[in-house]
Amino acid sequence: MTINGYQAIIAFDSDVQMFRGEFAGLNDGADFCAKNVDALRHEGAISLRVFLEACAEYGIDPCKLRQSTPS
Repeated sequence: MTINGYQAIIAFDSDVQMFRGEFAGLNDGADFCAKNVDALRHEGAISLRVFLEACAEYGIDPCKLRQSTPS
């Protein structure tokens, strides 16, 4: 699932009967959960917004840095 241009990995957690999502490629966890796809998109957008706002506040790049290979 893509939310606001960021890829999220979605899985179903049968223990709690909810979908769980986590954004890939971010420096830290920005996860979310919901019972259906519409709610999952909504909760994901909130989680991502809060994460990006915190990164901006502290001057942190939200995305993992790609390691370059030595030439």
